[in-house]
Amino acid sequence: MARRLISPCQGSGLLNAGFLGVFSSHHYHRLPLSSSHRSSQLKNCYLPNLRKEVSHWTRPATPSLSLYSARLASKRTTCSVATEPPPSTTEEPEMNLPKEIFLKEYKKPDYLFDSVNLEFQLGEDKTIVASKIAVSPGTEGTSSPLTLHGRDLKLLSIKVNGKDLKVSEDYTVDSRHLTVSRPPGGTFNLEIVTEIYPQLNTSLEGLYKSTGNFCTQCEAEGFRKITYFQDRPDVMATYTCRIEADKTLYPVLLSNGNLIEQGDLEGGKHYALWEDPFKKPSYLFALVAGQLDCREDSFTTCSGRKVTLRIWTPGQDLAKTAHAMYSLKAAMKWDEEVFGLEYDLDLFNIVVVPDFNMGAMENKSLNIFQSRLVLASPETATDGDYAAILGVVGHEYFHNWTGNRVTCRDWFQLTLKEGLTVFRDQEFSSDLGCRTVKRIADVSKLRTYQFPQDAGPMAHPIRPHSWTIFIPGAEVVRMYKTMFGASGFRKGMDLYFQRHDGQAVTCEDFYAAIQEVPPTPGQPVKEPMFIPIAVGLVDSTGKDMPLTSIYSDGMLQSLTSDGQPVFTTVLQFNKKEEEFIFNNIPEKPVPSLLRGYSAPVRLDSDLTESDLFFLLANDSDEFNRWEAGQVLSRKLMLSLVADFQQQKTLALNPKFVDGLRSILRNTSLDKEFIAKAITLPGQGEIMDMMPVADPDAVHAVRTFIKKELALQLKDDLLSTVTNNRSSEAYTFNHDSMARRALKNTCLAYLASLNEPDTTELAFIEYKSATNMTEQFAALAALSQNPGQVRDDTLLDFYNKWQHDYLVVSKWFALQATSDIPGNVANVQKLLGHPAFDMRNPNKVYSLIGGFCGSPVNFHAKDGSGYKFLGEVVLQLDKINPQVASRMVSAFSRWRRYDESRQALAKAQLEMIVSANGLSENVYEIASKSLAA
Repeated sequence: MARRLISPCQGSGLLNAGFLGVFSSHHYHRLPLSSSHRSSQLKNCYLPNLRKEVSHWTRPATPSLSLYSARLASKRTTCSVATEPPPSTTEEPEMNLPKEIFLKEYKKPDYLFDSVNLEFQLGEDKTIVASKIAVSPGTEGTSSPLTLHGRDLKLLSIKVNGKDLKVSEDYTVDSRHLTVSRPPGGTFNLEIVTEIYPQLNTSLEGLYKSTGNFCTQCEAEGFRKITYFQDRPDVMATYTCRIEADKTLYPVLLSNGNLIEQGDLEGGKHYALWEDPFKKPSYLFALVAGQLDCREDSFTTCSGRKVTLRIWTPGQDLAKTAHAMYSLKAAMKWDEEVFGLEYDLDLFNIVVVPDFNMGAMENKSLNIFQSRLVLASPETATDGDYAAILGVVGHEYFHNWTGNRVTCRDWFQLTLKEGLTVFRDQEFSSDLGCRTVKRIADVSKLRTYQFPQDAGPMAHPIRPHSWTIFIPGAEVVRMYKTMFGASGFRKGMDLYFQRHDGQAVTCEDFYAAIQEVPPTPGQPVKEPMFIPIAVGLVDSTGKDMPLTSIYSDGMLQSLTSDGQPVFTTVLQFNKKEEEFIFNNIPEKPVPSLLRGYSAPVRLDSDLTESDLFFLLANDSDEFNRWEAGQVLSRKLMLSLVADFQQQKTLALNPKFVDGLRSILRNTSLDKEFIAKAITLPGQGEIMDMMPVADPDAVHAVRTFIKKELALQLKDDLLSTVTNNRSSEAYTFNHDSMARRALKNTCLAYLASLNEPDTTELAFIEYKSATNMTEQFAALAALSQNPGQVRDDTLLDFYNKWQHDYLVVSKWFALQATSDIPGNVANVQKLLGHPAFDMRNPNKVYSLIGGFCGSPVNFHAKDGSGYKFLGEVVLQLDKINPQVASRMVSAFSRWRRYDESRQALAKAQLEMIVSANGLSENVYEIASKSLAA
């Protein structure tokens, strides 16, 4: 018997010429999809995963397109951020509205830099930077002016072939550029000396000081705050770097590549000379100088090269670097085994800094990390911290090839390095942990962060047509692997590296390499447009049906895998409507659609509630088993929200409770999977499904469901907590993490009841915990309910951990994200806490960013949450525009709410954009949000 699967697919936004539209120069479109019997509505999401956020890529450098309002701009001026005032020799022009830059306007550089020699004289009041650059024409016979980027620099001298240039006659300089009017023909040497002020640089871009140490951050446009340069990713050169500094204050001097020479100088100074033999763009340059100790280890590559590994951090934190070192060695081994990629130098350094705008940075051979993504001990870090360290250390190491050896031609190609590397770190973490749980976590992030962005004013395609800020493409890379298979994908990757090593390339270059792999048997032609939907059919006993053949588009395709039955196949959707006929199907099946989340789409199907409960109990694909529960949860929550809004009595569907009970009791399932499966969708995910978001109703309903489940499943939850206690020493492995995850999830349910026995249980768990994972989970469980127990436990936790700034950041975040009534007043008080520092991005993200993650308080009806954020954004913008721009983005979807909230949010946005001295970063997002 044949069974049909019909799916209308009206030009989903991922479908465009040039394979998935990712590499097309056309705009993406979202078109409505109709439904039919057993149909699937596929709604595209452009970009999964936010591993590393960058908010300074161009002028303006923000997550949006530059459409400035002249009316608003006339009310304001801009300012440089927390650095030395522009020197008197620099003319500061009247403010020009930032110009939108388009991919189609890309032009190769007129000049290339072949080698760059840098010399730094690090001082307490100022730093002198001398550069000597070997310049060659990008096009033979060019006579164009040479334009260099520069910000907040004091120019001391400029020479061409040893001859001093004269201002106005030979060059011009303004607040953003230095232009050499008439460069000589052919190759020549350019020498520039600048003076900069790292100690005043609170923007944390370029060269700055952090807790007494010098540090750099150059992606995306930080190098222009160090010296005048063609600060663009397609200008690649070899670098040498000589660093001079006081030996007592800065005993460690680091840069990219190999240490060539070091020694002492007069006056208590010393120097180090570094050479990087591989060409790189300026955004990968790095320098660190300070008082640091290192954990040293080694790794022997597959070809026998012995690589020295060092993790540098202040001495008191050295013991907390063991897990990061384990993660680095695991990443090096995995990259060799899975992708055949070997490390290419004899030294690999990681430096830990407390003040860093990003999570980490992949500078060639000198990775720089924010402290929380390196430092860990069982007493101070949670399982989530350990997993994040593993993933991010791997991510930055994997950039050595996907980002460094082969880099992106321009910032429109960011998906080429970030999307590809995110995919690689996801696979790495999956191989070292539980693949299903990792996939669930990644998809949850996609839905929590990316889907809302794509539905708001900051929406963008995977590769934008004007400047934007995003971390694109991991899901698209995953679809490549689905399409070409693991073997074909690996062959395409090998060809990509072989063809483009040492180059700055485009997305088209990547696709050209991947698509040249041999054809898949039965599929001689690779279609350039498709959405791959992995499908299985489940019979009435809950077993997967063997799939023998599919008829589609006039062709019959047999399904076998080395003579073995096939239970999951990938359907390729590339038309407005597709019909797939499965042959030899003996009974009506329940389809398991989009297994493993094979494409980054929103799937609407006509699966019944009974079908979903059946899949929840039986599907062999654990991702879809979890997804069935999430679909049921979302439907239940939306139904109860409607009841709440109509002031009806709320009641929980008994089948839903029974479904979760069966999951909770199923001993054959992975414990971390169970923890994920019994966790309700977040408030934001439900609000995104509503025509008008109602934070109060969603919060009330989610609280009701959580407490009702806790009440009806109390005995099962209690026994799960009891059965998953352990007196063994902390270990970071999947079984131990899964046990703790399940126990802690059940504890949170029980504590939500706010009953004496469950509160006492949570308090006992808090006091008896021997690791941060369980202690912090118990604290979080207790902090759900306002009252004396909450206040006393929070104070006890702070008193115990006030000496550890990373643990204190967790303490800030826990209170900031709380849904307790009127929490804005508590967060305002915490701004004045002695442990809080507005100059530290990690603490800002924890407290202010955390508060924005509590919908019921950030969107408080009285507007107090909006007012709080508006005031903080203006204060923060004077210190660090990158961080401020991330905070103001919380306003971007203000039109999703009721008219009263819209008016309150709009007032804050108007107040922000009209403020004098506002940075371009913040103005860009605020003005675009207003115009949405």
